[in-house]
Amino acid sequence: MIFIASLIIGVPILGLLLIYIAGLGRYQSCFLNGTVIDRVDVSGMSIPELEEQIGNYSLRVIERQADGTFLEEEIPGKEIGISYISTEPLEDILQGQNRYLWFVKQDTDYRTDAPLFYEEPVLEEKIGDLRGFQKEFIEDPADAYIADYVPGQGFELVAEKPGNRLNRERTMEAVKAAVESLEEQVDLEAAGCYEEPKVTLEDEALKKTYEKLQNYTNTVITYTFGAERETLDADTIVDWIVLDGTRASLDRELVKEYVSSLRKKHDTIFHRREFQTSYGETVTINTGDYGWWMDTGQETEELIEMLERGESGERIPVYRQTAASFDDPDYGDSYVEINLTAQHLFLYQNGECVLESDFVSGNASRGNATPEGIYGITYKERDATLNGETYSTPVSYWMPFNNNVGMHDASWRSEFGGNIYMTNGSHGCINLPYAVAQEIYGYVEKGTPVICYHLPGTEPEPLPEIPQEAEPELVPEPGTEPTQPGTAAGMEPAEQIQPQAAPSQPEQ
Repeated sequence: MIFIASLIIGVPILGLLLIYIAGLGRYQSCFLNGTVIDRVDVSGMSIPELEEQIGNYSLRVIERQADGTFLEEEIPGKEIGISYISTEPLEDILQGQNRYLWFVKQDTDYRTDAPLFYEEPVLEEKIGDLRGFQKEFIEDPADAYIADYVPGQGFELVAEKPGNRLNRERTMEAVKAAVESLEEQVDLEAAGCYEEPKVTLEDEALKKTYEKLQNYTNTVITYTFGAERETLDADTIVDWIVLDGTRASLDRELVKEYVSSLRKKHDTIFHRREFQTSYGETVTINTGDYGWWMDTGQETEELIEMLERGESGERIPVYRQTAASFDDPDYGDSYVEINLTAQHLFLYQNGECVLESDFVSGNASRGNATPEGIYGITYKERDATLNGETYSTPVSYWMPFNNNVGMHDASWRSEFGGNIYMTNGSHGCINLPYAVAQEIYGYVEKGTPVICYHLPGTEPEPLPEIPQEAEPELVPEPGTEPTQPGTAAGMEPAEQIQPQAAPSQPEQ
């Protein structure tokens, strides 16, 4: 019984011992289970078996197609002659493993410098034969861009297209590295082998340009000229846009042309006017520098700034000179009417005549006739001194309207009206009785229209000849005048109104 029991126990032990001894013999030339060398699972393999497996190695190459899908191609190891140059690093691992523990899974991962051999020219040829390098298969990448303006829709950002053009140098490096590491596959997209668009939707310069274009074309500016309106919107603005790569700007000359078109349409300076006189007859006024005069240069700059900000709204242009009304007549219903033939003036306020008076105008016999035309009061000044070549004369109320031609009191005169101006007139100014000058001074302001005209048939009755009454020269001498014309009321020198004899034309 004891023998039988011993036999029953001893047989399994002996079997296990034999298995263990067999394992020791096997793993003397094979790698232990759980052994990975250079990313290859070599469990239970001998070095010759590993070399055979290396010979059966194949690399999957994953390529991107133009439509964004992927395809796979293979490069077999046999076709490129892949093998180990030396197995010495493998033998070192084999000899160094603890084969006595062959029955325990090792879970070891080795990296060696075991040199692999492959025919590099053949591999490069195989790489060049990939579909990704075939002309009919390639689609170049396309940059993101801003599509042309479409009326009613505006501009549109168009996304970039990745395409599938491979960079040959990067592809060669990626495939060779995969082969040398015995990788099962190489994803050319993940490896960064494709040429990429230079401009994407995330490009800051592109986004800023698009935002600027949106500012331009989403802006609606309504110019107001009294009851008249001129609307500036995208359909006009888009023609001014200049695109240079990812930069957008406005063509200043085209903007200026638009502003000039508004000036030509709505300015009234130097325009002919029909004037209904206080005598019931109509005269044509075709001289003088009164009226709306747009500042084309400044308005162009301010319009561009408004468009750059994307600021919509109503706008009144910048003017060099304004008038009383945008309606016709532009001089409104408050003005000074001067009949040079009758030597008589009228002052109107809100359509009502509040004052009329005789006056003495320029001495026609000496070539100092007061010019006809329509003007605006340049400024007004109390207690001015009018300087002549040989004398200076103070006046209490000075109201120039045509350069140095103006209205003022003339206390040295005892008579006004009639034909005095023909032989004993002024140097061009309108000489007024003191009380009349004082009253007019209280009504007029800078810009008040002054309308001078001749009206045949309203000649005054001849007055008895009167003594010559000296009247001062009205061109102030430098440094002696209290205030220079054009500056007393805050006007810059460049804005001074020129004499009618040589009027300054508005900017074309």
